[in-house]
Amino acid sequence: MRAVRFHAHGGPDVLVLEDAPDPEPLPGQVMVRVRACALNHLDLWQRRGLDRVTIPFPHISGADVAGDVAAAPGGEFAVGTRVFLQPGLSCGRCAACLAGRDNTCPHYDVLGYRSEGGYAEYVRVPAANVVPVPDAVSYEAAAAFPLTFLTAWHMLVTRARVAAGETVLVLAAGSGVGQAAIQVARLHGARVIATAGSAAKLARARDLGAHEVIDHYASDIAAEARRLTDKRGVDVVVEHVGQATWAKSVRALAPGGRLVTCGNTTGWEAAIDLRFLFSRQLSLLGSYMGTKAELLHAAQFLFDGRFRPLVDTVMPLAAAADAHRRLEAGDVCGKLVLTP
Repeated sequence: MRAVRFHAHGGPDVLVLEDAPDPEPLPGQVMVRVRACALNHLDLWQRRGLDRVTIPFPHISGADVAGDVAAAPGGEFAVGTRVFLQPGLSCGRCAACLAGRDNTCPHYDVLGYRSEGGYAEYVRVPAANVVPVPDAVSYEAAAAFPLTFLTAWHMLVTRARVAAGETVLVLAAGSGVGQAAIQVARLHGARVIATAGSAAKLARARDLGAHEVIDHYASDIAAEARRLTDKRGVDVVVEHVGQATWAKSVRALAPGGRLVTCGNTTGWEAAIDLRFLFSRQLSLLGSYMGTKAELLHAAQFLFDGRFRPLVDTVMPLAAAADAHRRLEAGDVCGKLVLTP
């Protein structure tokens, strides 16, 4: 098969389109012909290299995959079934998995992180990670859905327990997680304030359901959030930017508010005044991926049209290096999708 691989860490130029061995599924596994694979920031970090993480070489990235079942030795799925893949890989046998908390499995991995992913014509996954997709959902939309909507769902519904009538501040609304979080918050009856750094991204945020928008380059996020809430602050902040926005995110919270974070694209160092934390009774919540049960629940809203994954550009697999450059430059609103 043809695949985009890298043989050493480095810049986008290390990504090479070349021949690679076809994956051979064993019983309990499924081989999927990849029709679309969406990019994530995880792809950039693993290509550059991560502290204390060993990536097997040569490596195929890609966590968000949609395609057709090409082979299923165990007979779990008919050949040709349209599917997307649950990006979280877990053992299925430990106490966490058996309790339905598979994203806390001690052996948890993400498809394409240390395993081979979807920047290829074919990918092999456990049968448990395969989710059938209706014909009405395009491959590109199906690929743009799993990781970001699962992450946003786990952040808002499971961790922050968002409720109808609350106000949610979504940072970086042009990102994959940001555009998903707007839609998840709206589905649960929340008022949404979204931030972005361009007029086009702010317009997209409104189109996805944001009630109010903030240009995070032109305005102070915390000050604007408090102005838009009559100085009260917001109930929930969806934080995934990290160091550059952390202090403003905390200041934007109302008494009793919750900040939930799933990432740190601008840096991992953050500080907080503990007096502010306890006197205002704030909650700081970490969130990582989500469970398969959550993904299946959220997918029903993709299938019935209430969730609309935002696809910026569809590019051929051979353009993977250019796609990485665009994602690194922040020149994206929604998801970039590669098509083998």
